[in-house]
Amino acid sequence: MTACAQVPVPPTHATDNFLSINGTRLRYRDEGRGPVVLLVHGWTLDLEMWDPQVSALRATFRLIRLDRRGHGCSGGTSTPERDSEDLDRLCNHLGLTRVALIGMSQGVRGVLRFACAAPRRVSAVILDGPPALDSESDPEVPVQQYAALVHAHGIAAFRRKWAGHRLMQLRTRDPARRALVAAMIERYAGNDLQSPASGAELVGGRVRPEAVAAPTLVLSGELDLPGRRLAARRLAARLSDAELAIIPGAAHLPNLDSPDVYSKLCRAFLLRHCGSRGPS
Repeated sequence: MTACAQVPVPPTHATDNFLSINGTRLRYRDEGRGPVVLLVHGWTLDLEMWDPQVSALRATFRLIRLDRRGHGCSGGTSTPERDSEDLDRLCNHLGLTRVALIGMSQGVRGVLRFACAAPRRVSAVILDGPPALDSESDPEVPVQQYAALVHAHGIAAFRRKWAGHRLMQLRTRDPARRALVAAMIERYAGNDLQSPASGAELVGGRVRPEAVAAPTLVLSGELDLPGRRLAARRLAARLSDAELAIIPGAAHLPNLDSPDVYSKLCRAFLLRHCGSRGPS
């Protein structure tokens, strides 16, 4: 199921495309020209979160963003394993042989799995607001409590509670960005919370960042939760070729709190490691 039909997506210059994988329909957008960058959003969000980065970077890079399963306008239920497989299928579908990736929050897990599974395909990686990768659960996101809430009171009750969580709070007062976050949460179908194995599937098995060969930029909002800031520092220390950047005045959604700073950091890093020319 998808909540996309209930919460209309505002029209933009982009065209929605759909890829069917074993009966599950995934939405993606493909914009710009240059080296290819895949953008992978976090939990309860969708590809609309990347609007500021697409506007800032589409003249230099080919930006491909998708709704992970069960988010936005995509069906199914997302797991890190499925995210990695979906990225592989999307690359095959579009004939992409070399890509950079940006993964945000829960999306980091799938991006890391893809980077480990297909190292020759990955030119660079950006990891934004990563969770603690060695934990079997995320203490800052009580998934089992949320699953119980959905079971007892429905998805609308969860959406109301989650919208007040610190991970979803913007520091910016920009009304359009605040409305964007609210709309994405409303589009989230909650399929994973209605699955009996929701807790385990959301976190997935452990990944080994040490196996990532590509140069990596780890991003963290200065005002993100302490556990996320610690996870970002620890992840950067474990990667073989990594740098850490802190975005001042931003919380867990730095690409929306400080879109100009975020986009400039991404642009500089990607230009260093992907160049300004490439497949498009």
